[in-house]
Amino acid sequence: MKLNQVAHLQTEVVHAYMRKRNLKPADFVDLDSKYGILRFIEDGYEPFHLTGTQGVIDEVDDYIRIQREKKQI
Repeated sequence: MKLNQVAHLQTEVVHAYMRKRNLKPADFVDLDSKYGILRFIEDGYEPFHLTGTQGVIDEVDDYIRIQREKKQI
């Protein structure tokens, strides 16, 4: 895995995620600070780069939901 490939996927997913969720960049930065979304994408690069942007967005939504549930316990 090359760093530029990971960065490209992160950029693509972040932009698509912000459009889909109608987020401003500052809103995404807050989410990333709370949940580590960029790290999640980096850690999952191998399967994610084959999944497609929408699939990764769905994975990010699931990841955030799970992290929120963990914090409520």
